[in-house]
Amino acid sequence: MPGHFEPLSGGGAAVALDDVEISIIRSLAVQLLELIGPGPAEDASGDPLAELFAEGPSEPPADPVLRRLFPDAYTDPEAAPGPREAEERRSRSAEFRRYTENDLRAGKRENALAVVRSLDALSAEAEGAAVLKLSPGESRQWLGALNDLRLAIGSRLEITDDEDTDLLYRLPDDDARKPMVMAYLWLGGLQETLVTTLLP
Repeated sequence: MPGHFEPLSGGGAAVALDDVEISIIRSLAVQLLELIGPGPAEDASGDPLAELFAEGPSEPPADPVLRRLFPDAYTDPEAAPGPREAEERRSRSAEFRRYTENDLRAGKRENALAVVRSLDALSAEAEGAAVLKLSPGESRQWLGALNDLRLAIGSRLEITDDEDTDLLYRLPDDDARKPMVMAYLWLGGLQETLVTTLLP
């Protein structure tokens, strides 16, 4: 079990994590929460349903990590559209973003919070290595959060395809990107084994 998820009988997954691993994952999840930001506040009337009807932003985020986490809906990197087609895509993407980004952010926020909460409960129970046990629902939240963390780190490392990933394995030890690369690869291994536990 060390270093990878294994299925639990009855559903869910388990992984053994030491204090350093718990600290790294928790720190990354907190940084992701800070990057995603808080949800839209209630309106001045105090109506709790107002958030459900709040419109999101219509422009892509300026931060490249957020652009990776919340990409435009209507893009085709292979196509070279004319000015009219490009404007139409921008307009459709803006409308789609306005009505979906708040919900997407809320989902990513909930996934990251689930990671933090489960790790906090775990570290309160044991010192040194501990076994994290997740229900099927928690496993899906972890899977979403691990994916978002890898996208965020991959964006910072400017990884765009498999060739970029191959280059990461050959970085010299004194390269300043090495710790981020190690985290990226480690999280990828966790993600892959968690996916396997969720397969029927």
